[in-house]
Amino acid sequence: MHSVDNESALAIAEKHFGIRGTAEQLPSERDRNFLLTNHDGAKFVLKISNEQEDPAFLDAQNLLLKHLAERRISFCQRLVPALSGEETITVDTHLVRVVTYLDGAPLAKIESQPTDLLRDFGRKLGQLDHAMCDFDHPAAHHVFHWDLAQGHRVIDKFGHLIEDPQLRELVYQCRFEVRTELRRSVIHGDANDHNVLVHPERMVVGLIDFGDMVYSYTVGNLAIATAYAVLDKTDPAAVAREMLAGYTSEFPLLDNEIDAMWPFVLLRLGMSACLAAYQGKQRPENEYLQVSQRAIRENIGRLLDTNFRG
Repeated sequence: MHSVDNESALAIAEKHFGIRGTAEQLPSERDRNFLLTNHDGAKFVLKISNEQEDPAFLDAQNLLLKHLAERRISFCQRLVPALSGEETITVDTHLVRVVTYLDGAPLAKIESQPTDLLRDFGRKLGQLDHAMCDFDHPAAHHVFHWDLAQGHRVIDKFGHLIEDPQLRELVYQCRFEVRTELRRSVIHGDANDHNVLVHPERMVVGLIDFGDMVYSYTVGNLAIATAYAVLDKTDPAAVAREMLAGYTSEFPLLDNEIDAMWPFVLLRLGMSACLAAYQGKQRPENEYLQVSQRAIRENIGRLLDTNFRG
């Protein structure tokens, strides 16, 4: 449904969800997302999945959102059922959902990120993982190219596509293969700084988009978030330690998980560079695929030299 525009999205929202007002397209890697604003100012997000999306995986996301609501996780979206009562409907072979809108600025647009914000970010991730540790669904047990458990394979497969030889060599140094037993659970999988929303008072008020949800290393959630948080920071180790402190105040980690955290940070950035090189050739028109690449190119060398444990 790549041809859908704001007017078409609004027609779907009105017909199936009773939402009348305006629609504005939002950036996304795989799906089509639209911000809906009805006539009384209430806001929602219309999510149109790509045709390859597995219905069972969307069902898993829906069940997780309800699971988090039951555990009073206030910073994740809620499902808005269709007029039919269904949580997911089908429109022209595409699966469509509506979720609540969380009001906040993306962390990526917050220039000043004080320690209390970083610690709160870690704390919210800890709360999330604590709430998710007893959630499971068969659809989350899938092979996924963004899964850290696939990271060394991703670098092996796509690293050669990176055109800059210096960056390519640094990415190969980020290759990390787990040699110890780490806890696994269903994780969000993509807490990058565009999926994290911040209130003007510098508190995290939203974590959106569970489209990369996967059964993987539990500590991976924190590592992925940290990977983007440390980019362009003058003291990346201090940023990582603040996030770790906030996280473990809500959800303790084991020693081997803490040992794996920084290698996972580097692995995620290496994977991002590789997948951007691959996907950029497949879909050069999608600017979202390159959203973090400048910062990765400019920071990955010094991050490889960073002593996180101090």
